[in-house]
Amino acid sequence: MTIFDILTLIGGLAMFLFGMNVMGDSLEKISGGKLESILEKMTNSRIKGVLLGLIVTAVIQSSGAVTVMAVGFVNSGIMALRQVIGIIMGANIGTTATAWILSLTGIEGSNVFLNLLKPDSFSPVLAIIGVALVMFSKSDKKKTVGNILAGFALLMLGMTTMSDSMAGLKDIPGFTNLLVKFSNPILGILAGTLLTTALQSSSASVGILQALSSTGSISVAAAFPIILGQNIGSCTTVLISSIGANKNAKRTALAHLTFNVIGVILAMILFYGGNAIFGLPFFDDAVSPASIAVIHSVFNIFATLVLFPFGNQLEKLMYVFIKEDDEEKAAKGTSLVDQKFIITSGYALDKVKEKCDEMATLAQENISMCLEFIKSYSKSKDEKIKANEKKLDAYEDQLETYLVKISSMSLSADESRRFNNYSHAIGNFERIGDYGVNILKTKRKMHNDKIHFSPDANRELEVMSRAVQEIIENSTRAFIEDNVELAMTVEPLEQVVDNLKAELRAKHEKRMQSGDCSVENGILFFDIVNSFERIADHCSNLAVCIIELSQGSYQTHSYLKGVKNSNNKTFMEQFEIYLHKYSLK
Repeated sequence: MTIFDILTLIGGLAMFLFGMNVMGDSLEKISGGKLESILEKMTNSRIKGVLLGLIVTAVIQSSGAVTVMAVGFVNSGIMALRQVIGIIMGANIGTTATAWILSLTGIEGSNVFLNLLKPDSFSPVLAIIGVALVMFSKSDKKKTVGNILAGFALLMLGMTTMSDSMAGLKDIPGFTNLLVKFSNPILGILAGTLLTTALQSSSASVGILQALSSTGSISVAAAFPIILGQNIGSCTTVLISSIGANKNAKRTALAHLTFNVIGVILAMILFYGGNAIFGLPFFDDAVSPASIAVIHSVFNIFATLVLFPFGNQLEKLMYVFIKEDDEEKAAKGTSLVDQKFIITSGYALDKVKEKCDEMATLAQENISMCLEFIKSYSKSKDEKIKANEKKLDAYEDQLETYLVKISSMSLSADESRRFNNYSHAIGNFERIGDYGVNILKTKRKMHNDKIHFSPDANRELEVMSRAVQEIIENSTRAFIEDNVELAMTVEPLEQVVDNLKAELRAKHEKRMQSGDCSVENGILFFDIVNSFERIADHCSNLAVCIIELSQGSYQTHSYLKGVKNSNNKTFMEQFEIYLHKYSLK
């Protein structure tokens, strides 16, 4: 083996790892967070968890990524430890799909159709199609598909390059003697563990072993413990991801390691015990890429079948290793979103939307209670509004921090629009809550100082409050339901609220001039009216965000005035309806 063979090997490994990374990232991106959402919502039974973990891992080609997702779900309180144990088991089986794909490099024969399955035959075609899509397509989705095809082609090309570069190793006695040492189970397991830890990918380390097997110098006895070690090494990424997480997340990472270690111990007893008693005929046979895929799959399926019935016991064992303390019990349910372990931007943005919907509900509830204060003050609602406002502030703080993390991810054009609009929505909901508190403070002062408005002033505030009630209901429901047509009713109503503000200020100034209302009362009246108008402004901002997301580009108020809403009314027609509905006459 010459220096050029070594350089070729390194180049092949680089292509292999880069291709796997590009393909995996693109597969995650094209899923748009759907895979993670499925994992989150459909794990009410361990069998479903196993199947889902298997399928998602096979799709995104990374058991580490799926298990890290599971750790994140547990860390944020979305899922319980018992739910993710099935996902971990399924992920271990799903990761063997890569080995089966890579085993295609070992196909031999003269049949034309058989040779078409070889990477040498189809990889160049996939590469050409993939590069063409990336370079010439304007669609983000097609570009992502192109990256998947190009990444897969590069992965297979890297695998073939590694195999070719290692062909000369079979004639080197020192290499053969080194592989014989790996027949020692402890050394083999250690080698597999270290290789996978270094590469942070069991699929990559299995691929390297399959490339080595092309020399014909690796026996089953040498390959078996290395494959076992590769499964233990796959836990490294998950263990690292749990650093700094809560105890339940650490238990999840430890459960992954424990599952693999127990599986390795049982497999060693069965394999080496069986050979000692019966003398396994294939023990010293040379392995091929296909047989490595078989061993990898059989081991993970065996471990899952044996340990599946003991999922509850495995969960209890984790609580023995990492005991629950009072601080952990008190911290349950306090995290709004997981800020550490979200793998894909699509899923992360879906979680932001869920929390924005909760903010919308809180903001609407607060404004509704504040509007009731126009008639009478309530101490219990005062306390409820303050509690809701603290929640809104907490949502804003955590979600803004979370969005900063998402901003560092690779976002598509559609995801960038979602990101910007959710960021604006968070600020608007928080500001709506602030103006609700302003109304609360004003009415609290009036209650404590026994200040009352005149009957005319109360009647006018009642009309404006009904308009504000409708606009907050329309805008929040439109946001939660992504209802563009309902969002189009918001702007005409916002214009009516602006008109009402001007009318109410003019009428109250006349009452102040005539002495029917004191200056102090006037200031409090104007504070409430201004808060009403600012709430409507933020509702209008929300409506624009909703329409922008739907239309794919920024929509100005002038655009809104040129379309018809869900009632088949133009802007001016709807404006006239609202103007009549909330008339002060």
